[in-house]
Amino acid sequence: MTGIFAFKEVLETIKGRNQAIWGESARILLQCTILVAIEPLIAGTFAEINLNTNGILQTMRPLRFAMVTTFYPPYSFGGDGIFVRRLAKSLAARGHHVEVIHDTDAYRQMSGKTPENGPNDPELTVHALSSASPLLASLAVQQTGLPLSHRSRLNALLADQFDVINYHNVSLIGGPGTWACGEAIKLHTAHEHWLVCPSHILWRDNKEICDSRRCIRCQLRHGRPPQSWRATNLLDAKARHVDAFLMLSRSSMHNHRKFGFGHEMTMLPTFLPDAPDLPAAAPIHPRPFFFFAGRLEVIKGLQDVIPAFDDDVPADLLIAGDGDYLDTLRDLARGRDNVHFLGRLPEEDLRRYYRDAVATITPSRCYEVFPLVVLESFREGTPIIARNLGPYPEIVEDTGGGVLFDTPADLKAALIRLATEPALRDGLGAAGHAGFTARWQEDVAIEAYLKIVSDVAARKGVTLDMG
Repeated sequence: MTGIFAFKEVLETIKGRNQAIWGESARILLQCTILVAIEPLIAGTFAEINLNTNGILQTMRPLRFAMVTTFYPPYSFGGDGIFVRRLAKSLAARGHHVEVIHDTDAYRQMSGKTPENGPNDPELTVHALSSASPLLASLAVQQTGLPLSHRSRLNALLADQFDVINYHNVSLIGGPGTWACGEAIKLHTAHEHWLVCPSHILWRDNKEICDSRRCIRCQLRHGRPPQSWRATNLLDAKARHVDAFLMLSRSSMHNHRKFGFGHEMTMLPTFLPDAPDLPAAAPIHPRPFFFFAGRLEVIKGLQDVIPAFDDDVPADLLIAGDGDYLDTLRDLARGRDNVHFLGRLPEEDLRRYYRDAVATITPSRCYEVFPLVVLESFREGTPIIARNLGPYPEIVEDTGGGVLFDTPADLKAALIRLATEPALRDGLGAAGHAGFTARWQEDVAIEAYLKIVSDVAARKGVTLDMG
């Protein structure tokens, strides 16, 4: 989840407030303009000293990790927030000290609500940062790329306290300016394409895959204020504080290079936390079925899947999730008795649907980075049917755990084959499960993550006692 808010919402909100709020808005926007103009000059003139770069930092287990992110449960729409929590808990389970620092303003502004209860994770220390005006705080970051509201708190929390600072989605907690906060080994995990795309998803004009930069017009068509800081060298100036940018797929790395991101990038496998096998149970649905799980949005591509479920396909389509495209999809499915909308499901139910499905369908029209639904499906031994786009070709090539499609005819043929050839389905599912075990299990991914930390430390001349 990556947007901020429409121009109309900003103007209506500010106009609707009293004169004091209007004055405060003008003051902040003026400050934004000035800072955007001078920040790159300042960053380019004065080299900030990293005290750990040339020295030796002796650290005993457990290492101290900080996770810095915009969205984190319960102030989260899913995706990157789930990843950060899983990584933090996995590191804590291995004896490391982990603190999470996250913004609340963006979620409160975008959702219009404040969650009451978050996850109960006593092994983690969580710092939730908030401002009196979520609208103005989010707008200030969106325009300047700097942590105007949270800078002092970030500096205080991150000052000389951690061995590793892992930034995640920093788009609205402080933008690229967040990378300058704190002294440690610094990693940035790219959960989307925010480093090269103001809309985060390379979805041009809110209607098609992006293949060239027309960013101002595109932002307006997404209903977002153009970001002033992207017209400067702020990102490159602040990126020198980051020791490694972590990419979750080769596709993501390729797209970042294609759109001009020139900094060092390192592959990091994503993962699912360890979980016990599901107990044997009766089938969760009375007929064979294909499964989709995720947010119901235009970019997810379900509008290309529902029409394929006619009388020729001997299976149902079960759709788990919700979103602003739900009503349109329901209209498209009207009259098709084999298409069922399940709403949002708890994790334990999701696992049963993944396990019992003929295949999981992943038809995204835009560039995903690495969707967790693939791992959730592979863990249960279920193959995928995926659009031939983004990370899916490499996933299928690396594992043999699925089938790719380019056209509606390709999709229809894949549905019929997997529904009518159980040996093919089981073979693809077994290949996907073997790939998951070898590449994306928790131990494999955490070992790879700590190897990156160790390699960066060695390059910087920092000694870490990794036990």
